[in-house]
Amino acid sequence: MEVWLELFSVLHAYIPALVAAMLVALLLWGMDWLLLRRRPDMGAELSLPRQLIMLLLTMAGILLVLLLIPMSDTTRGQVLSLLGLVATGVIALSSTTFVANAMAGIMLRAVGSFRSGDFIRVGEQFGRVTERGLFHTEIQTEERELSTLPNLYLVNNPVTVVRTSGTIVSATLSLGYDISRKRIEKLLKKAAEEAGLEDPFVQVKNLGDFSVSYRVAGFLAEIKQLLTARSNLQKSILDVLHDDGVEIVSPTFMSQRQLPEVRKVIPEADAADGISRETAEEEPEALIFDKAEEAEKLEMERNEPILLKQRLVELDALKEAASGVERVRIEAEIDAARQRVEELGKSGDLPPA
Repeated sequence: MEVWLELFSVLHAYIPALVAAMLVALLLWGMDWLLLRRRPDMGAELSLPRQLIMLLLTMAGILLVLLLIPMSDTTRGQVLSLLGLVATGVIALSSTTFVANAMAGIMLRAVGSFRSGDFIRVGEQFGRVTERGLFHTEIQTEERELSTLPNLYLVNNPVTVVRTSGTIVSATLSLGYDISRKRIEKLLKKAAEEAGLEDPFVQVKNLGDFSVSYRVAGFLAEIKQLLTARSNLQKSILDVLHDDGVEIVSPTFMSQRQLPEVRKVIPEADAADGISRETAEEEPEALIFDKAEEAEKLEMERNEPILLKQRLVELDALKEAASGVERVRIEAEIDAARQRVEELGKSGDLPPA
């Protein structure tokens, strides 16, 4: 009988810790279902903050159970010190583990250098961002393939991001010294304008032994057509130079065919085939970057309420200094923005103030 009483007294001391462990396990299971398992198609972009919440809840639950285990203050202090040393050791040795990728993922979100839908280049990888997870970032390449990059790789390598406000599209070619530089610059600027680029300019990149290297560039406002714009620029260069009688050949160009001196290496005009440069070009970006487009759309929908509130503050400030037609225009924009905020509030998409 005394043995059972002694055993009961020992178990009684551990009852709070056991109850806390069961409650913590139940709470973690419920939160995991509520935050993650309930929406398996959520994607890494939306699941990242939820994963961080689960990590913090797990750490807090373990700490709570340890504090409720009956032990002396000295032992409890030693256990907590041991946990601190283990956590410090994991972080210190995390350069080659998944913990490093998790820390890199948090750093990338804090820096905010790119978001879903942006064009980025890392090393030889180029594409549009489709997902930003805790451990990896996914991009969709020019071949419509999905490439997964560890976040640690992005932190350790320079990341080039195409600005959403526009970018410079350029092309480089080599032409002979027998062609006037001023003539070439005029033709290349014309080619850039026909390709739909704004504010074109031409640079002389190199004076080689046999040829001059030119770079023509212009501003592209709509970056979603980046691939098409690059292709159109090079097509336009070919067409404009050939139409003006300028040969584009390699400095080491050799041909065993005997051609008359008046015969130039220029393809026949396309007019006979009914082909025109003004014909609308196909834009493959919609097919290539379909997942990136969806990710960007979701990102914009989540940020729309915040952007609208910021815009209203700016418009209120501009309204005070405006007058006449400009004031009427600003008031109309304010009314439209407030109406949109009300619609988002009714649909439940508006975050709390």
